[in-house]
Amino acid sequence: MSTIDKIKDLKKQRDAVILAHYYVDDEVQKIADFVGDSFYLSKIAAAAEAKTILFCGVSFMGESAKILSPQKTVIMPDLGADCPMAHMADPAKIAQMRREYPDLAVVCYINSTAALKACSDVCVTSSNALKIIKALPNRDIYFIPDENLGRYVASKVPQKHFIFNDGFCHVHKEITAQDVRQAKKAHSKAELLVHPECTPDVTGIADYIGSTSGIIDYATESKAEEFIVCTELGVLYELKRKNPRKRFYPAKKQQCCPDMKRISLEKVAEALEQMSNVVEMEEEIRLLAKKPLERMLELGQ
Repeated sequence: MSTIDKIKDLKKQRDAVILAHYYVDDEVQKIADFVGDSFYLSKIAAAAEAKTILFCGVSFMGESAKILSPQKTVIMPDLGADCPMAHMADPAKIAQMRREYPDLAVVCYINSTAALKACSDVCVTSSNALKIIKALPNRDIYFIPDENLGRYVASKVPQKHFIFNDGFCHVHKEITAQDVRQAKKAHSKAELLVHPECTPDVTGIADYIGSTSGIIDYATESKAEEFIVCTELGVLYELKRKNPRKRFYPAKKQQCCPDMKRISLEKVAEALEQMSNVVEMEEEIRLLAKKPLERMLELGQ
């Protein structure tokens, strides 16, 4: 029996739904029931009738699914697959900022640990951050953990006062303006699609700035035939699937998240067979972390 057939059989036995992030390997995306960004997949997890959620992504994604679906068993193919940026904020610093700015709203990017969400007022995604921050009554915004996304949103909301946190996604931060200029030189007709986790000098020369799903939608709807993509290269699978006649180029060769690439078909099969790598969470933390997620849903409507 092939690994794929084994996964199909185990999925039925375990009453499981398989969710995969755009950044995992192509072969994992192919066997998933749903592919998308982290928040979309968490919503799918909450709405799914299956008792078991197998989340092919990094640890904060499994946590988000558990926060929204406490009655379900959430398992990960590899518990060691983590996102360094998700940890790049300090609860003690958050408390300090609250003392310094009585009007403060702590805005937490969904790419964060449950512990950081629990310290926050509202969560945001890269696609809804602008809308939600505009809707907040607070003038003072402490944006965690990603500085680059925070600076991009701040440039669109000059009436707010932002305090930035020293956090970043290493994949996006390592795409430089020089990389982009070289890619543009090689592909002069290509439109430049940039994730807002990239640095300001890269977003400043983009033709389009948006979330992973936004990049996919833009490229699909655009009349252009060539694109330079400034985000993790796992997204190319969905871009090419939806746009087989269009051409996509990376800004540089190494646009890879090693943690996302830890997810394999073999690990998916093993997790389902053994029902291992279960996401556990203290109920107190879960309830605290759920509040900013619920507020995001409320303000994002």
